[in-house]
Amino acid sequence: MILSTISHFQLLCCLVLLLILPLPLYSADPDPLQDFCVADLKASASLNGFPCKLAAEVTSGDFFFDGLSKEGNTTIFGSAVTPANVLAFPGVNTLGISMNRVDFAPGGLNPPHSHPRASESGIVIKGKLLVGFFTTNNVFYSKVLSAGEMFVIPRGLIHFQQNVGEGKALAFTAFNSHLPGAVIVPTTLFASTPSVPNQVLTKTFQVDDDLISTIKSKFGS
Repeated sequence: MILSTISHFQLLCCLVLLLILPLPLYSADPDPLQDFCVADLKASASLNGFPCKLAAEVTSGDFFFDGLSKEGNTTIFGSAVTPANVLAFPGVNTLGISMNRVDFAPGGLNPPHSHPRASESGIVIKGKLLVGFFTTNNVFYSKVLSAGEMFVIPRGLIHFQQNVGEGKALAFTAFNSHLPGAVIVPTTLFASTPSVPNQVLTKTFQVDDDLISTIKSKFGS
């Protein structure tokens, strides 16, 4: 009789656990308790964003940004990325959105990179771009896009855009994060601080030390 009671009790406990455990799987973030949270960039970032400015200090200017209206100065790669993330546009803090403007000189490249915290969508505004990305199974997807055509890059996958038209090119990209981050493959490997040891790179690319040193010198490393 005692064993039977214990068995029924254990069964009841198991049933309760089965009912309770799925709940976190279906839970969502709580609804925000304020209309907005304009970032106080003078404070340190917390886990998922900057602290909010005091409402009395918020102005209309916090919700408007003209940085994407200006053409950027292209770099060694022949491209220029102008971000409209929380660091440049405090009004997007906690909203889970941001954008970039990407300018391309003729032949310019936005080099292979990834965004660890966001998926990306983009639209070509001017020119012709070769857009490509790589899966974790080393499959390469790419297409040449003209003005008005869009692309999407799944979160965290390495991708690039290259100007394959005759003149300048322009694209706007959007992210589902207010700070998507960017890991740029060439600068990460060859211009990091402190520098990646040469023996790691020679083994990685199966080349000699002189070539690695030459590449690093191109990036001022």
